[in-house]
Amino acid sequence: MIEGLMQLSWWQLIGTTLGLTHVTIVAVTVFLHRAQAHRALTLHPAVSHFFRFWLWLTTGMVTREWVAVHRYHHARCETEDDPHSPQVKGIRKVLWEGAELYREAIADQGLVERFSHGTPNDWLERNVYARRTTGIAIMLLLDVLLFGVAGVAVWAIQMVWIPFWAAGVINGLGHWWGYRNFASPDAATNISPWGILIGGEELHNNHHAFPSSAKLSAKWFEFDIGWMYIRILSALRLARVRRVALRPILAAGKTSVDMETVKAVVVHRMHVLADYARQVISPVAREELCRSERHCRKLARQVRSLLTADGARLDEAARQRLAEVLEHSQMLSTVYQFRERLQGIWERSATSQEILLESLQQWCREAEATGIRALQEFARSLKRYQPAMAV
Repeated sequence: MIEGLMQLSWWQLIGTTLGLTHVTIVAVTVFLHRAQAHRALTLHPAVSHFFRFWLWLTTGMVTREWVAVHRYHHARCETEDDPHSPQVKGIRKVLWEGAELYREAIADQGLVERFSHGTPNDWLERNVYARRTTGIAIMLLLDVLLFGVAGVAVWAIQMVWIPFWAAGVINGLGHWWGYRNFASPDAATNISPWGILIGGEELHNNHHAFPSSAKLSAKWFEFDIGWMYIRILSALRLARVRRVALRPILAAGKTSVDMETVKAVVVHRMHVLADYARQVISPVAREELCRSERHCRKLARQVRSLLTADGARLDEAARQRLAEVLEHSQMLSTVYQFRERLQGIWERSATSQEILLESLQQWCREAEATGIRALQEFARSLKRYQPAMAV
């Protein structure tokens, strides 16, 4: 009994523990997050029930509660109402007390009722899975039976795995430190381009840019292991992908802004801003700042971050630095102003399509008249944008 029924060596025990916790991670990212919270895919009932059962054993989390808190996070991101924003509550608080913040949020039954629509509400959910302590107690007994005394340590790791990695690291570091592919309207970052340890959730900026996408990777060098599992389930006809983030199509030979261009710019606005940062801001920053600066490339990257950031989220020091950069370079000031104007076009999406069309046509004309080569080329490429076809 000391070694348990499986009688594993220490290295086999470590491997088994990592395997068990990885199944839990997959259940969270594929079932709770992508399928339930965002409806990006549908799972076969057998797969859904397995994930529900496994999460009951290893986390004690109730589907409707987790989904409600996550949806509320998206609805109130980086505000005082956000259940776990490090921008508001501080990185230390969210990183180390993420589980406590989650429990505080689910205590608000009004929040849970409002944001949990569409989640399982069958007999099992109400009478079995809602009893959170029963599942984790069964898991403890199973771990001890299989692994002996070491099973207590295996169980403890299983219990802290999601509270630390999901509630702490993703909700904390995922809004505090990392790189950004897209100018999402929050502080979400990609912690790592290789989403393996936390099931692909490391690509958090990509997710906030396209919340309803079943695929979290966006660049060629990024890897989302959660998407790999979804593709495997799809091939086995155990899952059906409903939505993925699509790139705009660049129509060959197109030289004018029409209604299709407007639709593409509004629908693919995250890609438009990312393209603008790469094709306009970066080369202009290098051209303006790399004449005599010793560390010009690093400086250019810093300026790009300033020029593409949401002004409302800059602190006083960053605002001062941005003002100095814009005052120093008329060219950078121009491309910054054109970026703000471009973003303002889809922020006025409630207006008529004719006004949007006229605004985008005027933007392109004036951009081409600036004499700034990178901006002129971008304006010409923008005319080629077409909405991507659904897959």
